[in-house]
Amino acid sequence: MAKVILEPIGNESSSAPNPLMQELDERLDARRAELRMGWGQKYIDRVHDRGKLSTWERIEALADDPKNIRPILSFVNWGERFGEEERTSPSAGVVTAYVQIDDRWVIVIANDNTVASGSWWPRTPEKIIRAQNMALRLRIPVVYLVDCSGLFLPEQSRTFSGAGQAGHIFAMNSRLSAAGVPQIAGVFGDCIAGGGYMPLISDRVYMTESAYMVIAGAALIQGAKSQNLSSLDIGGADVHVHLSNCADARVPDDQAAIAQIRKDIQSLPSSAIGYYRRDAEVNAPHFDPIQIGEIVPTTGSAPYDVRQVIARLIDDSLWYEVMGDVGQEVVTGIARINGLYVGIAANEQGLTDHPDQPGHKRPGGILYREGVAKLAAFSRACNDDGIPIIWLQDISGFDIGAEAEKQGLLGYGSSLIYSNSTNETPMITVLLRKASGAGYYAMAGLPYDPVLQLSTPVTRLAVMEGRTLAIGAYNSRLDDNFQIVAKDEEERERIAAGMRAVEARIEEDMDPYRSANLMNTDEIVKLSELRAYLETIVEMTYQTHGYRRVKNPRIWSLHDLDILRQTRI
Repeated sequence: MAKVILEPIGNESSSAPNPLMQELDERLDARRAELRMGWGQKYIDRVHDRGKLSTWERIEALADDPKNIRPILSFVNWGERFGEEERTSPSAGVVTAYVQIDDRWVIVIANDNTVASGSWWPRTPEKIIRAQNMALRLRIPVVYLVDCSGLFLPEQSRTFSGAGQAGHIFAMNSRLSAAGVPQIAGVFGDCIAGGGYMPLISDRVYMTESAYMVIAGAALIQGAKSQNLSSLDIGGADVHVHLSNCADARVPDDQAAIAQIRKDIQSLPSSAIGYYRRDAEVNAPHFDPIQIGEIVPTTGSAPYDVRQVIARLIDDSLWYEVMGDVGQEVVTGIARINGLYVGIAANEQGLTDHPDQPGHKRPGGILYREGVAKLAAFSRACNDDGIPIIWLQDISGFDIGAEAEKQGLLGYGSSLIYSNSTNETPMITVLLRKASGAGYYAMAGLPYDPVLQLSTPVTRLAVMEGRTLAIGAYNSRLDDNFQIVAKDEEERERIAAGMRAVEARIEEDMDPYRSANLMNTDEIVKLSELRAYLETIVEMTYQTHGYRRVKNPRIWSLHDLDILRQTRI
């Protein structure tokens, strides 16, 4: 029977701390702190005055260890303003996070009660649905902390009617239920219209004494029917626990609801993580993950050794490389993270050997025929074996030119895209730095449904760099050396100004916060935090037993690839 032989990878880093990377990390910390405050201390105090906890206080009370909470989709709507009053919506008014409760990971979806009483803004439904989809893919319990006054009405056209907007949340509630994914809801306050529907399909619904669930609030009913009622009279715990049966139990306050939710999670089947570790110890990398921020340059063109990054992500810095002698512009192999097997596929930077021209080199960070075929075979084998795949992207795109077309690179690329589009094993994508062109697609970019995509403060996600795109846009006005062709200086300056404007706009669009705002990535994390996030998501991929194939390592298809490679040599 085949064995998995893990060997040391990496060495001590001689890189010095990068002041620009430190500045980018500090900016990320400051923006996280701003988001956490919602609309500010005034609104947190208002929540406390009503005898309630803030949303973050509820989430921390749920968690085994608040330090291990992993927020996702934090920067949705970052920098945008809505309505005539130009209101902000920090994190789109809803906090989504991975939270560990009694050693089981859950996905928490919690309305931010400091932001317009938990209203739904543009992209709030899409954010909730993305979190629900993660739970469905991984069969991970969902906990809803509901404190929602319904749609932010001035922007209702952007949240109400679309296929992926508010109504789809309830479809996802139903699909989660049909798949047997546990859903537990705590109702803590306002729960109006869509907010009222959201918890109902959950397996357990708890209402505090200050909570109510209504199709329409008291103000609307008074206007429509001239009835003098409060929202608690219409849909409080008295009604929904004892009469309508829309809720299961009433509890006195936030703390009691949280205690009941924790108790329910504790009653679920235990995690399968220990089973899938197969007696392996959980060990940190031999090299400190904080050094990743020193290894990866902040500029897109500077080379580095991606194996040094991998060495700081995997247990004991031990690694089983697969097909290491072919397609050297990409690195593929198997390792453990928190004692659990993962596949890793990464872009090599710098120069690599040309397979057909001895003594010649070609630049890394680009996908050539051999590397694309290698990635496709590796992806299919991991999928067959049930091994989660981590894609470490730093990609400029596919090779271009006459040689690439003659070799049928389009066809090989389609094979890789087909593999990643049809995989059932969980895939996690990390955009280390560049994520450009079709290479971003092929290496399991967000359109190919990874369960999580992470960006870093130096990620640049776009079809191409701003300068290159500006040249393409103005190609008809340039000569063979990309110099402007103009009849006079005035026209030359007008073309140059247009190119500068295109370049500036594309550079702004490539900012990771812009991508996160538009939900083109799930979260921005420091390079030094990658190990911690990967520990969490890898554990989540193994927590639930029986919903996907996970083969024991003795019968991996990956061993067949290794034997065939050795035979060829």
